[in-house]
Amino acid sequence: MSSPRRVLYMSSPIGLGHARRDVAIARELRALVPGVEIDWLAQHPVTRVLEAEGERVHPASRHLANESSHIESESAEHDLHCFQAWRRMDEILVANYMVFHDLVRQERYDLWIGDEAWEIDYYLHEHPTEKRAHYAWLTDFVGWLPMDDGGAHEAHLTADYNGEMVGHIAAHPDVRDCALFVGNPEDIVPDALGPDLPLIRDWTERNFDFAGYVTGFDAERFADRERLRAELGYRPDERVCIVTVGGSGVGEHLLRKVMAAFGEAKQRVPDLRMIVVAGPRIDPATLPQADGLQICLYVHDLYLHLAACDLAVVQGGLTTAMELTAAGRPFIYFPLAHHFEQNFHVHHRLERYGAGRRLDFETSEPEDIAAAIEEEIGREVSYRPVERDGARRAAERLAEVLA
Repeated sequence: MSSPRRVLYMSSPIGLGHARRDVAIARELRALVPGVEIDWLAQHPVTRVLEAEGERVHPASRHLANESSHIESESAEHDLHCFQAWRRMDEILVANYMVFHDLVRQERYDLWIGDEAWEIDYYLHEHPTEKRAHYAWLTDFVGWLPMDDGGAHEAHLTADYNGEMVGHIAAHPDVRDCALFVGNPEDIVPDALGPDLPLIRDWTERNFDFAGYVTGFDAERFADRERLRAELGYRPDERVCIVTVGGSGVGEHLLRKVMAAFGEAKQRVPDLRMIVVAGPRIDPATLPQADGLQICLYVHDLYLHLAACDLAVVQGGLTTAMELTAAGRPFIYFPLAHHFEQNFHVHHRLERYGAGRRLDFETSEPEDIAAAIEEEIGREVSYRPVERDGARRAAERLAEVLA
């Protein structure tokens, strides 16, 4: 009798979106490959999601250096220069790669899956002889992009990083047995990877398979929205606004500004109920209190509440925005300043879906946010439909690699 296939799954800790989609993919992979055993090499806050889902977090995970803490330390008031923060994370990335390196030398796996596990992908291409299992790579964006105020220096640096990636794949095409883009070709920005480098979409189409978007949930569960609202305890005579900023502590300033808008928003929308989800890394006790404001620490099935709400106010992260798009709910989003992915890649995708209303954190005063809440809450939307089979399509490709 053959031994079960073993998978080691690495899910990026920068936000909780990777964890939700990866759990959905893992669930589909188990259905396709009976008996497959999946271990997770992950860190907080991803482990919070995995443990709630009953997944097995490998004990070696406790040795990982926390990437979310570094990202938070690099942030200012709703400002995170994502590219520069990444450049200053070398020590953490090397340390975490070595945790992975030691683990896979001690234990046999048939497949390694890295969802934006950048350190794994980089060092495997730098040292391809260290590959001792099939390896699959997932991402929802391709290409570092310079911010407008970064000037020629930042444009040179991002192009250099992109050029190194292109060189890695060209020199060692056998390192990745599978590369999956979580989305569709049209979701890719029209920019080039840099001077004398390919267009991002052209290069991605040549080097990736496309899974379509992975929502990480069963949309049928909220097909009857009124029933869902009742199950979640929302009354028919209230309009629910959920404010959430993801799994890191970077969004605290946005929470505070939206909470400062609550008083005027309540005057404009008398039946307003605002629920603020602080997430696992923001202490609710540090946030201002007000009558009618409900503050939560962590909501495991937050996507259900987003599907039931009348409006959401969120950061510019892809997962939450696309969950709201898939659920057909109106939302307001505030991309982090200098966060190239949120400002370019995510914004481009949301524009394609005709989803969300973008506001600028710096120029939006509480009264502006209150007015936007009044205008958007309960608004009928007509977004482009989001596919429901992305997790299955991704798992089918991974199952082919395991076969």
